[in-house]
Amino acid sequence: MMNSGVQVRVAVSLGSLGAPLPRRPSAPAPRLFRSPVAPHLQAQLPRQPVHARCALWTDLAQCPGSGRPTHTGHGERRRQVPAELLPPGPRAGRAGPGVLPLSAGGLCVGVPRPHHPPLGPGQGHTAAVWAVKILPEQGLMLTGSADKTIKLWKAGRCERTFSGHEDCVRGLAILSETEFLSCANDASIRRWQITGECLEVYYGHTNYIYSISVFPNCKDFVTTAEDRSLRIWKQGECAQTIRLPAQSIWCCCVLDNGDIVVGASDGIIRVFTESEDRIASAEEIKAFEKELSQATIDSKTGDLGDINAEQLPGREHLNEPGTREGQTRLIRDGDRVEAYQWSVSEGRWIKIGDVVGSSGATQQTSGKVLYEGKEFDYVFSIDVNEGGPSYKLPYNTSDDPWLTAYNFLQKNDLNPMFLDQVAKFIIDNTKGQTLGLGNTSFSDPFTGGGRYVPGSSGSSNTMPTADPFTGAGRYVPGSASMGTTNMTGVDPFTGNSAYRSAASKTVNIYFPKKEAVTFDQANPTQILGKLKELNGTAPEEKKLTEDDLVLLEKILSLICNSSSEKPTAQQLQILWKAINWPEDIVFPALDILRLSIKHPSVNENFCNEKEGAQFISHLINLLNPKGKPANQLLALRTFCNCFVGQAGQKLMMSQRESLMSHAVELKSGSNKNIHIALATLTLNYSVCFHKDHNIEGKAQCLSVISTILEVVQDLEATFRLLVALGTLISDDSNAVQLAKSLGVDTQIKKYASVSEPAKVSECCRLILNLL
Repeated sequence: MMNSGVQVRVAVSLGSLGAPLPRRPSAPAPRLFRSPVAPHLQAQLPRQPVHARCALWTDLAQCPGSGRPTHTGHGERRRQVPAELLPPGPRAGRAGPGVLPLSAGGLCVGVPRPHHPPLGPGQGHTAAVWAVKILPEQGLMLTGSADKTIKLWKAGRCERTFSGHEDCVRGLAILSETEFLSCANDASIRRWQITGECLEVYYGHTNYIYSISVFPNCKDFVTTAEDRSLRIWKQGECAQTIRLPAQSIWCCCVLDNGDIVVGASDGIIRVFTESEDRIASAEEIKAFEKELSQATIDSKTGDLGDINAEQLPGREHLNEPGTREGQTRLIRDGDRVEAYQWSVSEGRWIKIGDVVGSSGATQQTSGKVLYEGKEFDYVFSIDVNEGGPSYKLPYNTSDDPWLTAYNFLQKNDLNPMFLDQVAKFIIDNTKGQTLGLGNTSFSDPFTGGGRYVPGSSGSSNTMPTADPFTGAGRYVPGSASMGTTNMTGVDPFTGNSAYRSAASKTVNIYFPKKEAVTFDQANPTQILGKLKELNGTAPEEKKLTEDDLVLLEKILSLICNSSSEKPTAQQLQILWKAINWPEDIVFPALDILRLSIKHPSVNENFCNEKEGAQFISHLINLLNPKGKPANQLLALRTFCNCFVGQAGQKLMMSQRESLMSHAVELKSGSNKNIHIALATLTLNYSVCFHKDHNIEGKAQCLSVISTILEVVQDLEATFRLLVALGTLISDDSNAVQLAKSLGVDTQIKKYASVSEPAKVSECCRLILNLL
C-alpha cells in the first residue's frame, strides 16, 4: 500500500485510444533563469542604500506610539515583518511623502514618519497583518492578514475587503492601478481587481507561499514558498521551478533589470538572472550546486511522492536526457535515494538533494499534501503528452474515485471517455477502496515503469459510491433514484461483475432508467468572474448594476450550497434579464440558469404554463447550428436539468416535437460535449416515455436515436443513447418492432465488441438480446 501524504508524477500515454486529448499550443522555448549571480548583487539592488540590517517595529499593536525601532538585526535569521515605502509625490495621500506603512504581529497597520509618532492605526483586521502594498497614484493601501482577508485602505479607513483565500495572506504585489496579486498559506496565488473581483487563481506550490514579486512588464511574477522553491510564472503558468538548499524561501524581489533576488531560511541572499553577462563564475555555480546536492528532502513533505528505493534505477538512468525544464528524477545510489532536476539550458541533470524517509512503499505516514489550499492523501501529476504540461489530480482515501476522476476530466477539459481508466488508476495506486486482490505494485513515477496508460486493458473491483455525473448516488441506469447508492450493487462503469452473456441470472443494471440525468458540476467563482467581466461589454440597456450582480451571486450561492432558502422574485427577474444578453456574452448567465433550474421554485418560475412558452422559445433559439457552441451546450444542459421539476418535465413534454427537431440538428457538429448533452436529453425523454407508455413519443425518440447514432463518435454519448434505447424498448413489444423497422439493431452491433469502456458493449449486448 502506498503511503498517504504523497505526490506522485506519472507519465501518461493516451495515444492507444485513438482519441487525442486537448492540449495547449506549443510555446517557444523559454529563456530560463540561471544560477546565483552574487558578484552583481550590490549593483542591481534598488536605488536606496542597501544595509544588512532591518528594523522591527513592535509598538504598532498599541498605536499610536513613539515610532522608534526596538530591535535591529545584522544578518540574523529572523522572520521579518513586511514594510512598503510610499514614494514621495503630490498624490502620496494622507501619509505624506516618504512615509513607511508597517505591518506586524498586531491587528492594525501603523504609518510612522521619520522622527515622528505614527499618524494612526488602520483598524479592521482580526488577526496579524502580514503584508502591505501601496497604490500611490490613488492614495490607496492594501494589507493582507492572517484573518484570510485583504483590505483596501484610504485615509485610514477600510474601503473594501477581499475574501477568497482559505488561510493566512502572506504577500501582495501590484500589477497596475487596477489589479494586484496575493499569495497565501493555502498555496494559492490570486489576481484581483481593485473593485473586488477575483479574476484568476494560480496553483503550483505545494506548501505555504510567503512572497510574491512582479516583473517590470507588470504581467509575469515570481513566488517563493515553504517547499524549497522559487517559481517563475509567465502568462498564468508556472514556467520554471528553481530549487534552493533551504526549506523556507521567505522572500523574493524582482529588480529593474529582471533579475530575481531571493532570501531564504539559511540566512543567504541569492540572485538569479536570464542574462549571460551577469552569470556567476564557474566556481560560484559549482559551490551552489554542491550546497544544493547536500540538502535533504523529506519524502513525506518534499513533493517527490512515495518512494520505494528498491524499485528505483541506478545512476545509469541519468544518461537519458530529460524532456522538459525542471523535470525531477530519482535514482538509487547504494542505500541512498538522490533527487535530480533537468536543466534544459545546460542539458544535464542537477542534483537537488538526498531524499530521506524513503525506506519503502509500505511505510505508513500521517503526512498530507497541500494542494489548492486543501490537504490530500495523494496528489498525482499526470503528464498527458510527452514534454507537455502536467495536470494535478488530488485524492483523499475517503473520496469516491469515480467522482474524483470525473472532476479531474471536467476541470482540465479532457475527454470524458477516459473516466473508467482514470478511476481505475486511482484505485490501483491508492488501494484504499479496493475489494479483493489486486496488483500491489506501483509504477516508478519518474521512469514510467508500469505507468498509467488510459488505453490499457484490465479491470479492478471498486466500491460503488458517488455518481461522477451528478455528485450524488452513483449513476446506475436501472436504479430507482439518482440520490442513493446501492452499496451491494454492481459498478456499471468498470464492468466488474456486470452482465456476461454466459451468466443466465445476471441482472440488467443499465435500463430501464427511472430518473433523469442532470449536469451539476460547477465552478461558481469562475462563472461569476466571467459574468462580471462580460457585464462591462453588455449594451447599456442590458448592463447589470452592482446590486444586480450581488443578487445573482446570492442565487448561485444558495443553489450550489443546497440552501433551504428560496430565490426571491427579484433575483429571478435579474436572472431572466441576464439570460437575454447578446449571444456572444450570454454563456455565463446560461450557466447560472443551468444550475438554478433544478431548484423547485426556479423550475416553477420559468417553466409554469404562463412563462414556459417564452422561456423555452428563448432557449431553442440558442440551438441554432450557426450559433455559439457554448450557448448550444448550456441550453441543452439546461433542458436536461428541467426534467427534475414537475413544471419543467411538463413543459419539456409539451414542447418535445419542437425541441427535439431543433436539438437533433446539432448532431452534425464535432463537439463531443454537445453530443453527450444531446444524448442525455434523449435519455431523459426516454425515461418519461417509459413511464407514460407513450408510443408516439417513443417513435419520435427512437428516430432521433437512430439519426444521432449515424454520426456520433464519442463513446460516452453512445452509451447514453444505448441506455435511452434500452429504456424505450423495455417491456414494450411495439417499441421493439419500431426499433427493428428503423434498423437500430444493425446500427448498434459494432458496439458489442467495444472493450473500453466495458459498459458500452455490455449495454449493447443486453439491447441486442431484446431485439
